[in-house]
Amino acid sequence: MRAVVQRVTEASVTVDGETVGAIRDGLCVLLGVSVDDGEADADYITDKLLALRIFDDENSVPNRSVCDIGGAILLISQFTLLGDARKGRRPSYFFAARPEKAIPLYERCIERLKAAVPVETGRFGADMKVSIQNDGPFTILLDSKKGF
Repeated sequence: MRAVVQRVTEASVTVDGETVGAIRDGLCVLLGVSVDDGEADADYITDKLLALRIFDDENSVPNRSVCDIGGAILLISQFTLLGDARKGRRPSYFFAARPEKAIPLYERCIERLKAAVPVETGRFGADMKVSIQNDGPFTILLDSKKGF
């Protein structure tokens, strides 16, 4: 499972002109599920998201988590994070999980995160428009297989 994590002051996602998810201070997370991911990968990513210390403390040091600041998470599925562009000019999505596998793992992430912080989402499989106000900018990459 891969995630692009951005610290934001606000973020929203729209589908067909309708806002389906929006947050203020917190994390905007783009999440890709791989063909070989399982519940342990979802648990790893969600635990990491909730504990990631990238918010400033009183000394302007990134030492606080999204839980510490009372923030929210906007979680958006994005299979293109599993795109492999090492060969040629068109990415291969061979390693991206099909919906029947990806949806239950995506929903597991949502439920685990909701147990700790407010969570908004995009719409799985939809053509989404994402707007963010990246704070910092601060962007972190996560990989449950620890490939980077």
